[in-house]
Amino acid sequence: MNTALILGMNFAILCVIMIALWRYCVMIKDVSIIDAFWPLGMVIMAATTFASADGTVARKALLLGLTALWGLRLSSHLFTRWRAHGVDPRYAAIMGRLTQKKGWSFAKASFVQVFALQAVLLFIVCLPAQLGQIGSSPIQIGWMAYTGAAMALIGIVFESVGDAQLKAFRADPTRKSQVLNSGLWRYTRHPNYFGDALTWWGIWIVAAETRLGLWAVISPILITWLLTRLSGVPMLEHRLTKTRPGYADYVARTSSFFPWPPKHGSPQ
Repeated sequence: MNTALILGMNFAILCVIMIALWRYCVMIKDVSIIDAFWPLGMVIMAATTFASADGTVARKALLLGLTALWGLRLSSHLFTRWRAHGVDPRYAAIMGRLTQKKGWSFAKASFVQVFALQAVLLFIVCLPAQLGQIGSSPIQIGWMAYTGAAMALIGIVFESVGDAQLKAFRADPTRKSQVLNSGLWRYTRHPNYFGDALTWWGIWIVAAETRLGLWAVISPILITWLLTRLSGVPMLEHRLTKTRPGYADYVARTSSFFPWPPKHGSPQ
């Protein structure tokens, strides 16, 4: 099966799932579940590619395994968080702005601004897990793939530990208005976002051992930009600065993205 056909089939499957999920979210008037589907959708794209591509079996298995390890863990975590906390304030603000200021219906606003947009972004970010399985290479698994796999695994562990530390912090009612500044959160304000980006840079390096996978470099560039410049850090920190006393001080002392020792005088 050729590349265009595999990618076209993957995107069609993704669109069908997104439309079904959109209809469900219109019924419950909440689009927050899209965050939990984001990593699961990439696992689906990697799995459908594995079933149809003719690339090197070892690399196909490695790319599917890394994507599944990252995606299933993160999807479960985000789904559990959604079930526990309900509507995400970020999406509530987006939907409120479109329905109140532009006069859009909830269905139109959620389809255009959330599901259609994220279907395209999800597909692009997942390109290494797709093209790396389609592309051929004279070697089964080389040093680039081992390096990329190591980076991806470190990213998965980093993100998982950061999420676990934040979950434990939020579970303590005495810390409701406090700022988490210990563990990995002492060295970066967003260890989960850093781990996410590192994982996809690693997956891309595995894919880049093939000529076709090399072209998927847009994926880690895009996910890093989204997390640091658009939907990740800026939106979250804008809200936290307003709602959490001491967060502005935490921002001044702690690295935004890359882990780095805190500036002098930061809390231990």
